[in-house]
Amino acid sequence: MAELLTEPEFRSKADEAIEGARRALMPLADDELFEVDVQGGVLSVEFETPAPARFVVSPNAPVRQIWVSALVHSYKLSWSATLNTFALDDESLVALLTRLAHQHLGR
Repeated sequence: MAELLTEPEFRSKADEAIEGARRALMPLADDELFEVDVQGGVLSVEFETPAPARFVVSPNAPVRQIWVSALVHSYKLSWSATLNTFALDDESLVALLTRLAHQHLGR
């Protein structure tokens, strides 16, 4: 069950999670030649191959979730105190983004 965070807690944890996701994706991005960038607290993952695609990862403070738009789907991750990260069905933000990147790349 998701733990309700205060807004300052949410902002801090969301910033850490998004930056952690950026760092975690960088080795794969370097190997597979896609772009990973954070601007204004929003993570963008942009692919040119095998087809153009963009993943957007953004905090949604009113509902205390991180929202991911990728591969024509929307994922809404809540804070998991058990996993100490934002997760959807026990899949962490990093695991979700890595899985989706591999899926887009056909791996």
